[in-house]
Amino acid sequence: MFDRGRHSRAKIGFVLLATEQTIEDDMFTLRPDGVGIHFARAWIEDSITVDTLSRHADDLARAAHSLLPDGSLDVICYGCTSGSLVIGEDRVAAELNKGAPKARATSLIAAVIAALRAIAARRIAVATPYLDEINVQEVRYLEKAGFDVANIQGLQLERDSDMIRVRPDYLAEFAREADTADSDALFISCGALRSLEVVDRLEQQLGKPVICSNQAMMWHVLRLAGIDDRIGGYGRLLRDH
Repeated sequence: MFDRGRHSRAKIGFVLLATEQTIEDDMFTLRPDGVGIHFARAWIEDSITVDTLSRHADDLARAAHSLLPDGSLDVICYGCTSGSLVIGEDRVAAELNKGAPKARATSLIAAVIAALRAIAARRIAVATPYLDEINVQEVRYLEKAGFDVANIQGLQLERDSDMIRVRPDYLAEFAREADTADSDALFISCGALRSLEVVDRLEQQLGKPVICSNQAMMWHVLRLAGIDDRIGGYGRLLRDH
């Protein structure tokens, strides 16, 4: 009477900001056949600051608990780059596992770090939409993880509802300006940005790997779930690693 259902290869959950409007589309764009993706949202006002992200951490466990209560999630990921570096990977994982104890817990900043290591990047340039108070923390977090940050440039946007409206062509030009000749890779930080649309083109123009948050997140959760599919058209990470 029963089979394994539509998502027999893996089931992946994402806890997003209440304000998020980009990640779901990107995850469905990249999703391989047979992999289920499921979303929940944790409360935050339309303001991305160190203070709002820190307070928002208290709702992660509740949001995680709302995802597949049968316990069938393989991986659960907190889908916010700035939030995961402000809150910290350890606390994020602990909060997610309060709500989804059987799933392997991770975060977007953990995905980025794993992706940068996979492409053997050491010196990186970073483009973000964030306020400087978050950019400062991002540099510290990445340097503590072993990377040399050659440059970081932010758009000084506070509202998530503005970050999702940055035009991809403007974003590509801004990212090129943030890049440095001596960096091994360029990282475009933030799941709200539509960077997935320009990452492949930027790699061809710059002649180096480009990592963006949503590309790194899908690559990371698939590999954690044991899915080794290669996906073309969205940068070297998904195509070659």
